[in-house]
Amino acid sequence: MRADDLGYSDGVNCGIAAVVRAGLVRTVGVMTNMPLAERGLMQLEPDGLCLGQHTNICTGRPLTDPARISSIVDGDGLFKPSRAYRAAARAGEDFVVLDEVILEIEAQYRRFVDLVGRDPDYFEGHAVASPTFFRGLEVVAARHRLPYFAMGRPGEPVMFRSTPVLAHVPEDFAAYEADPFAALRRAVREADDETCGLMVFHPGYIDAYLEDHSSMTETRIREAEMLTDPDVATWLAGQDIELVTFRDLP
Repeated sequence: MRADDLGYSDGVNCGIAAVVRAGLVRTVGVMTNMPLAERGLMQLEPDGLCLGQHTNICTGRPLTDPARISSIVDGDGLFKPSRAYRAAARAGEDFVVLDEVILEIEAQYRRFVDLVGRDPDYFEGHAVASPTFFRGLEVVAARHRLPYFAMGRPGEPVMFRSTPVLAHVPEDFAAYEADPFAALRRAVREADDETCGLMVFHPGYIDAYLEDHSSMTETRIREAEMLTDPDVATWLAGQDIELVTFRDLP
């Protein structure tokens, strides 16, 4: 059970901190380019957590000089938004330049080490529709021998080290938003001994920055509510599963 987007905003930081304190989530993805990443880490006890680099090229400002990565920034030096990647994908295009995106991925990796004091426990990317971006992640992960968690196709497991990991992605996001606990129950029902099941959450509380910059708002507060609910923790404790982190996987 993973919580993504630490650093996105104060509301997101507070939501992630709340679910970590509740005990169900022990894996957190950090957006190291965001100004509030350090504050978010200060709200946690990072030594006891599995922390990953949630590499981001579609929100906020880059850590690299925008003049060196013009393919992924706009005229104001901000990252091009996710809708730009979706539009390009619909047109069969990928505007990301590999050498440029590698510069930014490297910068975010170095920032992670500066903030946390160690390499990430896993290394992956905030989803955008760009094969070149994911190729860049592979290059940087290989260069630094980082445990890369690749983006897989829906319904297909991805190998992490020697463990197949299957991400459970909601098919009906409106239904999921109304009742994320139903999706969690379904993931538990579908668990098997051959794969490690993964649920990725984006818990948070709505603040002005989130309202102005993200289309994901209601889902975040519903997830935060579920993941801090003692009844959910009690139910999970009664299931024939084990909650693990990426650090536990062989």
